[in-house]
Amino acid sequence: MNNFWNNISRYPRFFISSLVGLVLVMLTPFKNLLKIPKLRIVLILFLFLFIILLYTIIRNMIAL
Repeated sequence: MNNFWNNISRYPRFFISSLVGLVLVMLTPFKNLLKIPKLRIVLILFLFLFIILLYTIIRNMIAL
């Protein structure tokens, strides 16, 4: 029975480490794009526009 609870306590750590690994794998292409000066500007503009669009959508959804 002690072995059962030991295994159950490992699941949250596995979930967190899997989630962090997934985020790191998803961000790697963007990190590589930042190494090229021309693409760095495009990526920063895209990120800025994405944040503005997200802000506008959320603001309209809550009717402000």
